[in-house]
Amino acid sequence: MSTGSETSNIGSSKGLQAVKRSPISQAWYFLRRWPLIPLVIMIVLVFTGIFAPVISPDDPTTQSLKFRNFAPTWGKAMPEYNIVPNPADFDLETTSGVSAYNRAKKSSFPQTKYILGGDNLGRDVLSRIIYGARISLKVTLYALTSGIIVGTALGLIGGYFGGWTDEIMMRLVDVWLALPFILIALVIAQMFLESGGAAEGVIIFLIALVAWTPFVRQVRADVLTIRGQDYVLAAKVAGATHLRLMWKHVLPGTVSTILVVASLRVGQLILTEATLSYLGAGIPDPIPAWGKSVKDGKDFIEEAWWISFWPGFCIFLVVMSLNFFGDWLRDRLDPRLRQLD
Repeated sequence: MSTGSETSNIGSSKGLQAVKRSPISQAWYFLRRWPLIPLVIMIVLVFTGIFAPVISPDDPTTQSLKFRNFAPTWGKAMPEYNIVPNPADFDLETTSGVSAYNRAKKSSFPQTKYILGGDNLGRDVLSRIIYGARISLKVTLYALTSGIIVGTALGLIGGYFGGWTDEIMMRLVDVWLALPFILIALVIAQMFLESGGAAEGVIIFLIALVAWTPFVRQVRADVLTIRGQDYVLAAKVAGATHLRLMWKHVLPGTVSTILVVASLRVGQLILTEATLSYLGAGIPDPIPAWGKSVKDGKDFIEEAWWISFWPGFCIFLVVMSLNFFGDWLRDRLDPRLRQLD
């Protein structure tokens, strides 16, 4: 009997070993388990945002007619073109009183200065992307910090006290989520209009308005469970005040949830900032922002696709990386999901 059972166990184990993942499945499993590529992209984003003045090849606000809508060089310009030619050597055409280089001539205009090309005002696209990363990082971190503080505090209070306090908190969140945020943001931004856009502090405030709601719900759900734990009840019997119970015993149990929600929320906040900038309610000129750069190139898609493509690609890459990292962090910090690996 034992021999038969051993044989069946060996056969079943061999059957399990025979199951192999496809290359795509293996790559996806590895990316979910060890998000090295998303982590590297996030590190590059932080490094670029901090050291933008050092690594930027040019001033992102400098305008030059001779580089207007110039194609990317990809770093492969010929050595004999190291010096930018005199624009007067090229034909000019005048349309509506505005001088511009003839497109046929301009397409062959050799230039080594702008690796990713120039935008509609002759500004370096690469420099504007680098400084745009700095703005996105700064605005998002400030707004996220504000959202964490407000959302955690409200979720902690509502979940701990329960009753009508919890009911008021949850109804407040429901009403807030039902508001048309984009329309409200546009109205508020117009009220604080400065040089074609809203002040930076106003943008941080607007993005913080949508950053706090997920923290309220998730923290509240954790607190409803933690407040009934034995160590919390023992501290309450020992005479601990409500403030001490929430700060010392309940709040530490919600840290992992806060980290997961924050990692998943960063990408959405970057998209929100880019959306406001695209709609003209974002960072004021001449400060570069990714959403504003996408908007600058929307009228030149056919002749200068790179103006909108590169900042849009950066938004996509960063948000995807943050989402991958958030999923990985959630799997690592949730014991139930960790058992499935």
